[in-house]
Amino acid sequence: MTAGDLAQQGGHEQPLTELDHPGGDTIVAHNHAADGPFTTRQLLRLDHALRIANTETGLTFSVYIGEFETPARNFAEKLHGQIEHAELAVLIAVSPNQRKLEIITGNEARKRISDRDAKLAGLSMAAAFAGGDLAGGVVAGIDQLASHAGRA
Repeated sequence: MTAGDLAQQGGHEQPLTELDHPGGDTIVAHNHAADGPFTTRQLLRLDHALRIANTETGLTFSVYIGEFETPARNFAEKLHGQIEHAELAVLIAVSPNQRKLEIITGNEARKRISDRDAKLAGLSMAAAFAGGDLAGGVVAGIDQLASHAGRA
């Protein structure tokens, strides 16, 4: 996951994990849970979901939680472009305060995850977010997108 490289620290923006390099193995973020919207347990769930999705699909799943610049889609596409091997990457970008969600897939990932699949995952995530479950919604979205992508 490359959220550690994409999300800015401070405020409500929080890296979920940190990497030695984008697209590499995830490690649990340290001492960030108090700064952001997630507990340590939720961060562990998110990290686990990302590891499984990356391993099973051969794609790189990333999550960004924080404020978006406008226009939101362009901002999310810019973040996606920073991921190593972006053509194989799937970015879930969420701005809870702005009530925005963007799912960006690279060219190769898009061959395995259709726009319809991404919209269905987005609807599932939005329903969880509306119920106050940010972490659960993101985990559900990762799982749905990975299921649609299939095995590597």
